[in-house]
Amino acid sequence: MTAQAERQDELRTERTKLRRVPDRGAHDFETVARILDAGVYCHVGFVADGQPYVVPTSYGRNGRSVIIHGSAASRMVTTLAQGVPMCLTVTHMDGLVMARSAFHNSMNYRSVLIVGVAEEIPDSEKMDALRVVTEHIMPGRWDETRQPSARELKLTTLLRLAIDEASAKVRSGPPVDEADDYALPVWAGVLPFALQPRPPVADERLAPGIEAPPHVTNYSRPNATAEGSV
Repeated sequence: MTAQAERQDELRTERTKLRRVPDRGAHDFETVARILDAGVYCHVGFVADGQPYVVPTSYGRNGRSVIIHGSAASRMVTTLAQGVPMCLTVTHMDGLVMARSAFHNSMNYRSVLIVGVAEEIPDSEKMDALRVVTEHIMPGRWDETRQPSARELKLTTLLRLAIDEASAKVRSGPPVDEADDYALPVWAGVLPFALQPRPPVADERLAPGIEAPPHVTNYSRPNATAEGSV
């Protein structure tokens, strides 16, 4: 296997290889990182006491790992800190794909799935980990705001999940209809979606004279839209 082929398959394992429409998938770190960086929240799946749970939470990517943020008292972090296997997913819905038949209606999307076991981040690294999560969601915000207090750090648990086993999956483009259906008098195409901020709304208790900083008024997400989208 060539070095390029190894990079393309570096995150592929028996647990992450794609079985349904594998030609839409990728197992290289660069594709996975690009989709993660565009997101602002993830869903974490795990089993506790025989019951499956899927919990939305904030995250940040730090190199080849994902940092997950949660309350120290939450079921999610207390369970995962024990070494329970987990699954983390991030999905961007880029458009509704409207076909000429109900069967072929679909969505354009970008998604990532990571499996593994998370480790709890020690107290000595919590501040840096919180900065990563904050800057992932709101670039420029960390230096603008008060740093976490010792009490706030104690109330927070952060977990690190290595990006070792992962897959990305992407659908883009127009609908794919049955050959006979292209002649039907039915509109078909794509209704694009994108994560875009609206104008900021100031807190009613904001002190006079404080204007929204550029990282708020000019907020944007990297790769907020899929390639070729509008």
